[in-house]
Amino acid sequence: MSFTSLAFYVFLPLVFAVYWTICYPRADGACSKVRLWLQNMFVVIASYVFYGWWDWRFLILITITAVWAWASGLLLARIDGVKGRKAIVAAALVVNLGILGVFKYYNFFAGSMSGLLAMLGLSPDIALLKVILPVGISFYTFQALSYVIDVYRNDITPTADLVAFLAFVSFFPQLVAGPIERATNLLPQFLAPRRFDYAMSVDGCRQMLWGFFKKMVVADSCALAANNILKGGEDQSSASILVGLFCFTFQIYGDFSGYSDIAIGCSKLFGIRLKRNFATPYFSRNIGEFWRRWHISLTTWFKDYLYIPLGGSREGLSKTVRNTFIIFLVSGLWHGANWTFVVWGLVHATAFLPLLLAKRNRRFAGSIVAEGRMFPDARELVQMATTFLVVMFGWAFFRADSISQACGWLATAVAGFDWRISPLVHKGAPTAVVWAAVMLVCEWFNRDRPYGFAIYPKNTCLRYAVYFTIIILIFLNTSPRQTFIYFQF
Repeated sequence: MSFTSLAFYVFLPLVFAVYWTICYPRADGACSKVRLWLQNMFVVIASYVFYGWWDWRFLILITITAVWAWASGLLLARIDGVKGRKAIVAAALVVNLGILGVFKYYNFFAGSMSGLLAMLGLSPDIALLKVILPVGISFYTFQALSYVIDVYRNDITPTADLVAFLAFVSFFPQLVAGPIERATNLLPQFLAPRRFDYAMSVDGCRQMLWGFFKKMVVADSCALAANNILKGGEDQSSASILVGLFCFTFQIYGDFSGYSDIAIGCSKLFGIRLKRNFATPYFSRNIGEFWRRWHISLTTWFKDYLYIPLGGSREGLSKTVRNTFIIFLVSGLWHGANWTFVVWGLVHATAFLPLLLAKRNRRFAGSIVAEGRMFPDARELVQMATTFLVVMFGWAFFRADSISQACGWLATAVAGFDWRISPLVHKGAPTAVVWAAVMLVCEWFNRDRPYGFAIYPKNTCLRYAVYFTIIILIFLNTSPRQTFIYFQF
């Protein structure tokens, strides 16, 4: 079930009503264990309906992943020996990553191996699997694995409550495209009674509205323009390709961060707080800051569970560079089973390398651009523009079907600038640029807040006028509805 489907607009209020009816705390905040268990069971049922809406067979995989992680946690609590505990973690990694590998990566590596052998003059006969990639498998696999690793590290006490654990893994708002939650944050919220908070729910609705605007107005408008331009053939001008890449840059941001805003806002309706996943990344002043602000839950996951275990930056410059490149390349491969994603990761690793060598990779950590000022200064503008261009050119590999196609776009964009504008640019691009600009302005004035609509009119009439205007824009936008890009990951 998609957030932008009619089914979800019916599903959400029904789930909300039943959820709070089951376990609405008394005035003293109490809620019986039985009612809490029923409420969590209802979360699991609702989440399974939400996820099974695409294909009921997906439920088998998520159940295996969750139950295996839950059982692994209980076994870790009973075994003291180092070897035994490591064996349990290894088994969890093999099972969960094995499922992910079969469904997402087997055909990719088998096809790559066949191509390599054919280049060597051999005639390989490697069978490919006819399987459907389950929606969101990379997200819930990483979420389940983080629990097992956290239990192994004694960062969290394993729970015997299977229902609460299933709710943690399958919680429908963030199930298929994140944020990738940690058990240390989300699981305790399912183990404790939730109390309905009106202010929190209103804030959640406002954040959802902002997310719907980013997805259904900004991202879908940009998708129309990007698709028209980037599928327009080989005779495109430099200007046309740049406009196409610009539109895709805002398509993927509006699409993915819009999903995160909807997910985080929706969770607030149920008394659940999720971690922030985006923090105005296109206002970053270098590529290091960009990755601290883009897909934060994935970036921190790789840092905590891969980069630091590899040695992080503690074992000299050469190993730090090695570990950094591993993280970026694995991150690229996590996004998709295609060499274009690996190259995309390599582009970002290469852009990050000068910062690392100059020991400036932590620069701007914990600060925002133009802090305490209305507008950035000239230096900050240059820094933001440079970082934005690097990111935009990197998105060419993310968007392209092949490395050669991405290289062709980039060669056209930078080799002998051609100001000719293809007629395809006029098909949706002006509208897309306008909506992208509106989004940027809103986010600029909310860059120190959790989302781009956190500042809102205090006057009731004006506030509701803004709400209804956004709703009208969402439903009157004529751009074709696009599937969330990150559903494929």
